[in-house]
Amino acid sequence: MKKVKLLVAGAGSRGHGYARYALERPDEAEVIAVAEPRKFYREKMVQDHNIPARNIYESWEEMAEREKFADAVIIATPDREHTQPAIAFARRGYHILLEKPMAPTEEECRQIVEEAIKHDIILAVCHVLRYTQYTQTLKKMLTEGAIGDIVSLQHLEPIGYWHYAHSYVRGNWRNEAESAPMLLAKSCHDLDWIHYIMGSDCRKLSSFGNLKYFRRENKPTGAGMRCVECSIERKCPYSAIKLYIDMNISKGQTEWPVDVVTPDTSREGVLKALQKGPYGRCVYECDNDVCDHQVVNMVFEDDATASFTVTAFTEVTGRRTSIFGTDGELYGDGRYINLLDFHTDRHSRIDTHSEGATVTSGHGGGDWNLVKDFVEAVGTDNPSLVISGPKETLDSHLMVFYAEKARKQNSVVEMD
Repeated sequence: MKKVKLLVAGAGSRGHGYARYALERPDEAEVIAVAEPRKFYREKMVQDHNIPARNIYESWEEMAEREKFADAVIIATPDREHTQPAIAFARRGYHILLEKPMAPTEEECRQIVEEAIKHDIILAVCHVLRYTQYTQTLKKMLTEGAIGDIVSLQHLEPIGYWHYAHSYVRGNWRNEAESAPMLLAKSCHDLDWIHYIMGSDCRKLSSFGNLKYFRRENKPTGAGMRCVECSIERKCPYSAIKLYIDMNISKGQTEWPVDVVTPDTSREGVLKALQKGPYGRCVYECDNDVCDHQVVNMVFEDDATASFTVTAFTEVTGRRTSIFGTDGELYGDGRYINLLDFHTDRHSRIDTHSEGATVTSGHGGGDWNLVKDFVEAVGTDNPSLVISGPKETLDSHLMVFYAEKARKQNSVVEMD
């Protein structure tokens, strides 16, 4: 396998996370260029990967203007800025690792897929849940008939009360016009995962959801505009001081979510950011409009059904799934798989962390395995190693778009 040279377009949290693979496996991959408008994050990438001055850019457009000088590009720009760089780098002949969601609209997703196919590049979209040891163990069990034919599936994504407040009330994904519907920004992972596990195409969907709680009319009496000036801050579960200072800084934790608030992750730096920046706002006084809870119901081509629930109002914990089959029942929580065999009435339990998942960083090892498979696919010219390619990703993104259509129209929508 040849060593793969990588560009990084977007050096935020996800860009840095995926690029870290090259630091830990320098014999397999090397980051040789970066494009990032924010000086701090750009310089951090430069320092981490020893990127030469000639390969440092403030915009992806500048980097894409050059003749091809690497094998592949990691695109981790903001959600609404995926389409143009994906098309530009595809036309240059770069293989692409594209952060999810692929794009905010069906039309743009189709454009990206068409360009990838036209220019014969490897396109891997970062549906990292497919790449965990847990998912691969579960998929193998289902394929081998552990519970017979799948009849129905229930899947829960518990975002977590403070995670939702951080990302979807105060943060980058709070507003649909600036980012995307919450179902696309957060849960395209899950509809993609359900599609992968079910092993059949979705035929029709319905969906219900709204922004129920994080609204101005639910603001408690006496609450301020910012947590640093609020008389009831100590009683509020969504306090920014509680989240960033008490739960993280005071315990020596300065990475996500703290480093999203400010590059200065000292106690003083974070408090200063909370006084002026978006992450210090009262959760009842933000410009958020995305759902804080939603359900999606699905019927597949083989007449199996699935239901999905995503909600803000939980602890921060792993996704939970029950799968009901003709020969057995299965329950999983992201690590353990519990199986009841109807033939023998025996219960069994598998710990997938003992099944070879030695890397636990990022989505239960999914981030690492995704980049590993992508690098190997590029280095060996073997696209089959990518299990979240153009067609698979387009299919699952269409499920999201049609589910949102069903929710907004209050109808059952047939897949096209």
